[in-house]
Amino acid sequence: MAVPLYQAKADFFRMLGHPVRIRVLELLQGGPLPVRELLAAIEVEPSALSQQLTALRRSGIVVSTRDGSTVVYELAGGDVAALMLAARKILTEVLAGRTELLAELRESGDQPS
Repeated sequence: MAVPLYQAKADFFRMLGHPVRIRVLELLQGGPLPVRELLAAIEVEPSALSQQLTALRRSGIVVSTRDGSTVVYELAGGDVAALMLAARKILTEVLAGRTELLAELRESGDQPS
């Protein structure tokens, strides 16, 4: 039986639900990077990064190539960068709305205790 589209979407977003995976995707927007550079930028244990890179690779959202002993990762397509940009825009709007609400609360004297 085929998985409903909404379930596939939920599984996809669940796969993205780890801070290291998001950071990797952000870094790869600038182009392919070797694992050593990802490690330096993210500052996690190599085994933890490897686990998250494996999840991203299995999902098809990143691809890897080997050049000798160096493994290089890159985004599988431009749509991933567009998704990260859309997420940034949505988050900016959500946080701006909260800031406006907080300002209104402060002005009205209804401050949270």
